[in-house]
Amino acid sequence: MEEVVLFEETQRFTQKWIWILLIAIVVFVSGPTIAGFVKQLFLGQPFGNKPISNIGLLMLTIFNIVIPAIPMYLFAYMKLETVVKKEGIYVRFFPFVMKEKFYGWGDLNQCYVRQYHPVGEFGGWGMRGFGKNRALNVSGNMGIQLETKEGYRMLIGTNKPQEVEEVLRKLIQYVGNG
Repeated sequence: MEEVVLFEETQRFTQKWIWILLIAIVVFVSGPTIAGFVKQLFLGQPFGNKPISNIGLLMLTIFNIVIPAIPMYLFAYMKLETVVKKEGIYVRFFPFVMKEKFYGWGDLNQCYVRQYHPVGEFGGWGMRGFGKNRALNVSGNMGIQLETKEGYRMLIGTNKPQEVEEVLRKLIQYVGNG
């Protein structure tokens, strides 16, 4: 029997500045090759001092578009999924973490919502941190702080801090009385 989901959130990298930067990189890297491709194949003017064959230029152009576009592809599919159930918290940062990580309430010393400084504490957004202090975050500066009995700290970013805080408050009462 499937356990009831008490809280669920999926976050993606939707910040405009990220997409503008990624597109600018692709244009910067690919632009000259695309211009040379158009010049040589459609205008009949050789591209460069020692022009390569049309097939070679086509292959180079494709390579110069595909390789810089890989980060765009990754950002389009990246997502942080958080699910809270009565038994604990499940988190997954797709496509880097294929199987969700489970944090059971019995494995935690503390679980609370807090404000954090993504750049100052973790060096930015994404899969961050090292050692016993890690973060999975996509945007914003609010997160679910988990502190395990083994001394590990995991911060899971959230854009719904009030909603998850209410669920956690009810669970603490439930677990405390259960």
